[in-house]
Formats: sequence, C-alpha cells, structure tokens
Amino acid sequence: MTLMKSILGTAATLALTAGAALADPALIYDLGGKFDKSFNEAAFNGAEMYAKETGGSYKDIELQSEAQREQALRRFAEAGFNPVVTTGFSMSSPIASVAADYPDTKFVTIDGFVDPEEHPNVLSILFSEHEGSYLVGMLAAMASESGTVGFVGGMDIPLIRKFACGYAQGAKAVSDDINVISNMTGTTPAAWNDPVKGSELTKAQISQGADVIFAAAGGTGIGVLQTAADEGILSVGVDSNQNYLHPGKVLTSMLKRVDVAVAEAMTEGTELKTGVKVLGLAENGVGYALDENNAELLSDEMKAAVDEAREKIVAGEIEVHDYSADDSCPALNF
Repeated sequence: MTLMKSILGTAATLALTAGAALADPALIYDLGGKFDKSFNEAAFNGAEMYAKETGGSYKDIELQSEAQREQALRRFAEAGFNPVVTTGFSMSSPIASVAADYPDTKFVTIDGFVDPEEHPNVLSILFSEHEGSYLVGMLAAMASESGTVGFVGGMDIPLIRKFACGYAQGAKAVSDDINVISNMTGTTPAAWNDPVKGSELTKAQISQGADVIFAAAGGTGIGVLQTAADEGILSVGVDSNQNYLHPGKVLTSMLKRVDVAVAEAMTEGTELKTGVKVLGLAENGVGYALDENNAELLSDEMKAAVDEAREKIVAGEIEVHDYSADDSCPALNF
C-alpha cells in the first residue's frame, strides 16, 4: 500500500500514473489530515478494516489545498481505481464536475450530496448527526454540575450546526433550565485544523460556567479535549471514539460510523449501489461511545436514560429536529 502525501509531489504522481490493479479502491481525505483522530482518521480506519478483512489494497491521499480536489478525483479515475471514496461535504461539487467524464467509475461522497439523477455513478452517504448528538447532549446535561454545557464547532456550516442543534435538544430534554453555549471556530476550511483556537474557545466557555464541552471540529477538537482535561472539566469527542485521548476526562464520544461506511463501500467495489444512503440511530450509523476509559463517568441511570431515548427516536416517539432541514433550531440560537 502506497500512502501519498501530496498529489503534486513526485512520489504521488508516480504512484498514481503507475496504474492500479483492477477495481482497487481509493480514498481521498478532507483537509485537516488523515490522522486528525476524528473524521478523517475514521475513514482511514475503515480503509484499513477493508484491507484486513478482504486482503485487498487501496491508495489514499491527503489533500493540501482546495485546488487538489478535482485533480485527485481525475487522477484516481484515470488510473483505474474504483470506487473512489471521498470524505467531507466540500467534495460534492468536484465530484459533480468529474463524475460524468468517468461513467464507469463509482464515486462516493461521505457527508456530501450529489444529485443521483444527474450522476447515477455517485453514492452520497449522509448521517443523522442530530440523533447521535441528542444522546450525548443528554449525557452532558446529566453530568453537568454547573447547569451550563458548551459546544465548539469547526467550520460554521449547516452540517456542524446540525450537531450543535441535536446536542442542545438532548441537553434541554434533561432540563429546560440547562444553558447551552455554542461557538464555531471559523468560516474557512482552516477551522478544521486549529487546536490553538479550539483551546481558546474552550477556556472562554469555561469562564462562562461550562463544565462539559462537546467538540465537533475535526483536528481543532483535539485542542478542546486537551484543554478541558487540563482545566478539570469534561469533554465530549466526535466521529471516532476519542475517550482514550484523556481517560476519565472524556465523558463520551458521539460516534459517526464513517469507518463502516468506507469499509462497506470499498468491499462492494465496482458493484457498489449508488444513490443516497442515510445512516442514523436505526442503522447504527451514529451513537455514543462506552468503554473502559469512561465507564466510571456514566452511571447506570444515565445509560438507561439515553438508551431509552435512543429507542424512542428509532420508534419515532421522539423527533429530533434536523437543523439542515430548514436552517433553524428550536433549542439554540446561532
């Protein structure tokens, strides 16, 4: 397996133009780095899961700039990789520009959306982040001693507001009096990889009384979790299980099974079914993490409460409002 750091680098160019075994899949990470311990790393783990379980191989690449998105798609498609799996909503437009030129190549956008009628060779995989965030919002409210919980998002986009809105709804389901503070890191892709800013926002929220803070900010969230641990409050991780980063200090993590989505797409290969797939609580696409690192932080009562809420959400008895449906949130003002 060759790991390519830059599509413009000599090694990467040689690796791509050397050709690929028929139907080898490829993976393009979003900006923020493969080892962000969150979203991108979950995708990498999924690719590794595919390789281990099938004995297959894949190629991957870490983008260094926005301009490389379409370049990477075209180079992988021309080299014969199939499917080409991508992470991040920002890949939607580049895929829509490229897909028609390579009708025999299957493209996958995780977190993005490409019209399936216009581009029948594309699979859009979306997640019900608001549902998983509702559960960790409940846990945050139950764990809070101050009555104030916080949320630190990465780039200010509807997807991240979807996390925040679900989180606030879950917290307020526990107590109408809970105070939810929300801050976004920025408005450009740089917001995904700024742990220093994440630390600053965490300290600001602590000064406002927050004693549990949920980070949905990619690499920026590492700064949130570190500062929360240093300051003696609890944090909530995202996407991957981040409980291990600060054992006993991370209340839980909102799991988003990007790893499973990537592994399944790669395993299906050229037989991949395209269209739109949405993964929520009912499909085990989202959830909360429980392991030896946070077992002592979650009481039986807390677990019972969120597990009951999970079942009610799946059954339709609790409806969690999706911010992306109408750009509004009944539990939080942005």
